[in-house]
Amino acid sequence: MKTIEVTVRPDGSTRVRTRGFWGAACRRASRFLERTLGRRLWERRTPEFYERPPLRREQRERDGA
Repeated sequence: MKTIEVTVRPDGSTRVRTRGFWGAACRRASRFLERTLGRRLWERRTPEFYERPPLRREQRERDGA
């Protein structure tokens, strides 16, 4: 399941964490939050960022897998 988690700390700093997205899709999904919350100070890419999304059933059948 795709989710976006936003944490607001007592000092006002925020953390945006995406789950269930692959590659740059996480950035596209959270872009509106980053624009609203302000400048990004740092970014840590998760292993999901480097993974390819799983093939859907129709793609496997069409490709002969």
